[in-house]
This record gives sequence, C-alpha cells and structure tokens, in this order.
Amino acid sequence: MSTTSAPPDAVPRTSHRGDRIFSGAALAAGVLILVTLAGVAGFLLWQALPAISAPPEDVRGGEGLFSYIAPLAFGTVLAAVIGLLIATPLSIGIALFITHYAPRRIAQVLGYIVDLLAAVPSIIFGLWGIFVVAPASVPLAQWLADHLSFIPFFAGPASTSGRTMLVVGAVLAIMILPVMTAVNREVFLQTPTLHEEASLALGATRWEMIRQAVLPFGKSGIISGAMLGLGRALGETMAVALILSVSPGVHWDIISTQNSGTIAADIALQFPESSGLDVNTLIASGLVLFFITLLVNMVARYIVSRRAEFSGAN
Repeated sequence: MSTTSAPPDAVPRTSHRGDRIFSGAALAAGVLILVTLAGVAGFLLWQALPAISAPPEDVRGGEGLFSYIAPLAFGTVLAAVIGLLIATPLSIGIALFITHYAPRRIAQVLGYIVDLLAAVPSIIFGLWGIFVVAPASVPLAQWLADHLSFIPFFAGPASTSGRTMLVVGAVLAIMILPVMTAVNREVFLQTPTLHEEASLALGATRWEMIRQAVLPFGKSGIISGAMLGLGRALGETMAVALILSVSPGVHWDIISTQNSGTIAADIALQFPESSGLDVNTLIASGLVLFFITLLVNMVARYIVSRRAEFSGAN
C-alpha cells in the first residue's frame, strides 16, 4: 500500500499570512520604540535650548550651565557606581546560592524574598537609609577616615550624621539587588547540564565547576543584569533626596558632609518651586541624564554582543 505526501506547495497560506502579520507587528513595535525615544530626546533638547543659549549669570547658580550640571552628573555617576560595586558580588553570590547550593525549598523561599524586595517603594528605602543605615555607618566612616584618609574617597572628616554618598550607594545597592539577582539566577539556571556534569566528572569540586562552567556561560547575563541595575541607580530620586546632604561642587570624599548631588534628586527637589529659565535648566540636566543612561545601555549592549558567541552549543 503506497502513501503519497503532500507537495511542498500545499503549505496553508494562512501560516504565511500569520507570519507576515507577526513580522509587521514586531517591526511596528520596534519603530514605535525608536520614534518614542527620538521624541523624548527632541522634547528635552527643545526645552533645554533656552538654558543652553542663556548667559552664564542668568543660569541657576550664576556660573553657567556646565558649572551647574557637571557636579550633579558626577554625583549621579558616583552614587550609581558605588551601588553597583556593592550589589554585583552580592547578586552573583545570592544567585549562585539559590541555584547551586540551597535545598529546593529554601531556594524557593529566598527567591520569593529577593523578588519581593523589588516591590518596596523607594521612599521606604530612603527612610530606612536615614534612620538605620546612616547611624550605623558612622563608626565605619570614622574608621575609614582614621586609617585610609590618604585615599581621596576617605579623606574625611567623617560625617557625624551618616548622610553621605557611601550610605546612598549602600541603599542603592539594596534597591538594585533584586533585578540583578533575578537576571543572574535565570542565566545560571540555563547553564548546560552537560557542561556541569563534565566538569564534576573530571574531579572538579562544586566551586571549581561553577568557575569553569557556570560563570563563563553567564558572563553576558551578569553584565546585562549589572547594566539594568545601573540604569535604575542612575535615575533613582526619592531615596537619594531623603538621605544625601548636598553641597555645591564636585566632591570625591564619600564619607564627609560635603557631597555632590544627583541629577534626578535635584530635579525632584527643585522643580516644584522653579519657573522660567530655572525650569529649562532642570530640563537640560535631565537631558544630560538621558544621554548618560543611553550611553550606559549602548556600552552594555556592545559588551553583551561580544560575548554572544559563547553558548551551550560550543
């Protein structure tokens, strides 16, 4: 009994139509994102033009737009980098413990707790930073000023209130920890089982297997999670505004009372009472924050794309 198969031309046309509809919808969504991004950039630039072209003495601070925005941009980057330096090893360690060390039930509970941290409002973190972290950081800041004052970051004198850039960085680290841990956890779970088993079969310990198989496979994911966390830290507003004691100028010391502000916190604090050229100045600082965030994401995308050739198939 012979059977005949349908010729290749007999593929239903509805599937081709569905592919075209899906492709068009995906293309439209991508174009919409680009148009929205360009629209936001154009709006910010248009609103910032009066401040850009204004005489220096008319800009807030009386020393020009650059002198006003530069310390804020520096403080924004400094606070975000401190938070990232604290959160990155913590997120990797928590993700590894959940995926490779903890028993299944404990891992599930820890995963829920870490995910719930992302739902805590930023103002709660700010209050926690003021009343808990700041007072607790005073002895540490004093020790750093006494023993490591030759390093510009710890030159001192140490703040007696704890409202320092170091505390802001620590609070930002806790705030960005959930998203970074979630990304790292999912990436580590996708490590090819054959890679892990091959490493263990050759006599590697569990930590050696993680170093040889899990961490190399998850490098791009770790970088992606770090950049997501950095993006949130750059734009954080209320927690920074509540904690940080701001002084004019650029300050490298992260444990003293002299601290550079951040762009997002400055906009939140100054915008309600601003009018005229002051509003345009704040929007100009927002434009700088927009480009800083865009640059960070572009660099992250470039790094991740360079790591893309490593996969479970090679």
